[in-house]
This record gives sequence, C-alpha cells and structure tokens, in this order.
Amino acid sequence: MEDQEYLRLADACLAKVSAWLEDFDSDELDFSVGDGLVTLEFADGTRFIFNRQAAAKQLWLAAGARAWHYKWDATTQTWVDDKDGYELYAQLAKVVSEKLGRSVTL
Repeated sequence: MEDQEYLRLADACLAKVSAWLEDFDSDELDFSVGDGLVTLEFADGTRFIFNRQAAAKQLWLAAGARAWHYKWDATTQTWVDDKDGYELYAQLAKVVSEKLGRSVTL
C-alpha cells in the first residue's frame, strides 16, 4: 500500500471513531484528537489510546493492559488485527462496552 493511500484510509478511520465518540456524555467518556491520535478518557481517569502508526502502516489500539495492531484488509475493506483477526470497529465497541458496563456499537 502506498503511503498516501494508507494515510487516507487511516485518517478516515480516525474521523469515524471521533464522530462516534461525540455521542457519549462527556462525564462518562471524553476524548481528544491530535495528529493521528484519539485519546479516550473515562470518568475514572482510565485512558485508551487509538493511533496511527505510519511506519508500520497500521492503526494501534491500547486499552488497559491489552493492545491490538490493525492492518488494512483490501479484500474485506476493513481494518483487521494482525494477531487474532478482530475487526477494529467491533473490538473498539467491545472494549468500550466492557469499560462502561453497558453495550455500545460503532
């Protein structure tokens, strides 16, 4: 994948996640956006980090003691974890759901 294509896909994903996070009550889940980075902060101070890793052409999610590295799968047109095959949006919704104690979808 060319660098520009990676950046276009990664930035579209980061924008989608940021738009999803806007719907949460900021007292429950707040977020901040930087260049290639989305930080989720929960009411108890816990932070999850979702960011672009351009050198590896991946997106990384760190949630608690766990981390996932997602690569673009052109066949399925989605970001997939390079170890266990989890789809990014489903996994992000799962870890946020677990942290909030209620089901959320992305």
